[in-house]
Amino acid sequence: MAEGTFKRYEKKYLISKLQYHQLQQRFADRLTVDAYGESLICNIYFDTPNHLLIRNSLEKPVYKEKLRLRSYGTPKEGDKVFIELKKKYKGIVYKRRINLELSEAERYLYQNMTLDHPTQITKEINYFLQYYQKIVPSMYISYRRIAMYGTEEPELRITFDTNILWREEELKLENGAWGYPLLEKDQMLMEIKVPGAMPLWLTHILDELKIYPTSFSKYGMGYLQSLQRKEETKEEHAMDRTTGIEAVMAKQILGETAITGQKKGDIIYA
Repeated sequence: MAEGTFKRYEKKYLISKLQYHQLQQRFADRLTVDAYGESLICNIYFDTPNHLLIRNSLEKPVYKEKLRLRSYGTPKEGDKVFIELKKKYKGIVYKRRINLELSEAERYLYQNMTLDHPTQITKEINYFLQYYQKIVPSMYISYRRIAMYGTEEPELRITFDTNILWREEELKLENGAWGYPLLEKDQMLMEIKVPGAMPLWLTHILDELKIYPTSFSKYGMGYLQSLQRKEETKEEHAMDRTTGIEAVMAKQILGETAITGQKKGDIIYA
């Protein structure tokens, strides 16, 4: 079982594709694309049945935490995946993660089975699971990512995420990358990850291009969009009931059947 720990500051920015190309021009001598190039990252976020974790996170508390299962690409039986416990306290992100085979990770998180070789990190994850009592898969989120690191500052990492998709069904990584789009077509999510202060040259570039940080959570935004879709569905059902009554009346008066339209789905496959 491989393990890892991270401690860093993370800043997020919603940028346009034009700004992305402008950044790439300015990063040419400073940053290098990592060995993976563009990769597909897939996640299952876990929460309580009433979404306590994400509701708390959206209130922007001093401390918040989340648990997710992550893979690079759509995994199959025998592939390695990561269980990640991510905590944020006063702007600093602490991440703990363990590397397991897909089937073992799913038995642990979906079926509450214990791991064979407990470690300090698995103890932290176990405490998290026990504290919230009932943790279930809540949302699938995938995206395409280009990751870069500083040529002379390797601890500086900048990532660009596109085609961010979310869904609340078929919540297993092996079910593939598909769902509802999180961003507008022209938008990208940039994240800057540094162990301390941001380099001065980078702040100058961001100021020049008028790129400013924003509070953004993929899971949080997916949750809010889910609530919006459910509300719209309720309104449509209410309208359908009204339309149904009107259709009966029309049939009685005109001897015709009223036909109602259907909303086109917008699920996208990565």
